[in-house]
Amino acid sequence: MVRDERPQLVETVRWAASNGDRSENGDYIYGKKRLREIDRRIRFLIKRLESATVVTPSDQENTGQVFFGATVTVCDADGTDEQTYQIVGVDEANASEGRISWIAPLSRALLKAREGDVIRFASPAGLREIEVLEIRYV
Repeated sequence: MVRDERPQLVETVRWAASNGDRSENGDYIYGKKRLREIDRRIRFLIKRLESATVVTPSDQENTGQVFFGATVTVCDADGTDEQTYQIVGVDEANASEGRISWIAPLSRALLKAREGDVIRFASPAGLREIEVLEIRYV
């Protein structure tokens, strides 16, 4: 955005402004609007990067409990459906890869759990009960 898209858009707005009447100039109006959107996104991302903290799961000291970065294998209380999840940041979450955000209901229920614990949490399908089978920090 900073190196490619924004400079090209600035050049387009500059060209559109040189055409004269800006009140009915679609390139100018749209360009300025898009420029504001890009600047807002850049500010947002810069603030996110400034406050970001790199967490290395393998450096976790208390590996007996579930914390941020843990890879947790769980199964339904009846032992039928076994799944593995990694608790990650909001920007890294991808449910199809088993990477769930630390603010997801399942993650919040799993935090501080230990192997063998049975956890109850509210899912979109209703109240669920799961057992923690394994906790790893890779």
